[in-house]
Amino acid sequence: MNTSDQKTALVTGASRGLGAALAEALAAQGHHVIALARTVGALEELDDRIQAEGGSATLVPVDLTNEDAMRQICRSIYDRWGKLDLLVHCAIHAPPLSPVGHIDEKDLDKTLANNIRATSRLIANTEPLLKAAPGAKAVFFNDPVKAEKFHAAYGLSKAAQMRLARSWQSECVKSGPEVLVLTPNPMPTATRARFYPGEDRSALADPKDEAARLLAEML
Repeated sequence: MNTSDQKTALVTGASRGLGAALAEALAAQGHHVIALARTVGALEELDDRIQAEGGSATLVPVDLTNEDAMRQICRSIYDRWGKLDLLVHCAIHAPPLSPVGHIDEKDLDKTLANNIRATSRLIANTEPLLKAAPGAKAVFFNDPVKAEKFHAAYGLSKAAQMRLARSWQSECVKSGPEVLVLTPNPMPTATRARFYPGEDRSALADPKDEAARLLAEML
């Protein structure tokens, strides 16, 4: 198959949780998955699972806050495929819980860099690739965090990320890509465990089941 004919899906946060589950599901449906995450070992395990099912992936160990690296990655996607069919943005940073008056500035800076600035640059770098693919889609995931105590840093960053996604969604109605904002059910992820350490995780949705449900909405 000519590489320009392959359906490509760029998945951030692909090393674990929903990102990994969606990467596997997309590969099983014939997409070549470009899997981004910081953890090399977990990406290699993902690749093993994808290959075992006959799929294909390109592993990209990267920190999304590295602007130069992200530009180069998107340039490499253009050089190889000339387009991007699907962007699935699962990466998220969960700062330590803290009272508003005691939020650590370094934690806040890291949260804003990962959840807001990196998302903004991801949109800017992938938009030309998505516009080059007929029917391309970009998918973001809402987390309807309530105004719970100690969640301010995460909550404000996630709300800002959603504003970016929804504004882009409005801007792209006529020109594309189609921008989707989906809401996963609570899952036993590392992020949720940080927020709810004593929770009964057996009652939460399995990431693979959620990936299947969300994929039906995405595709």
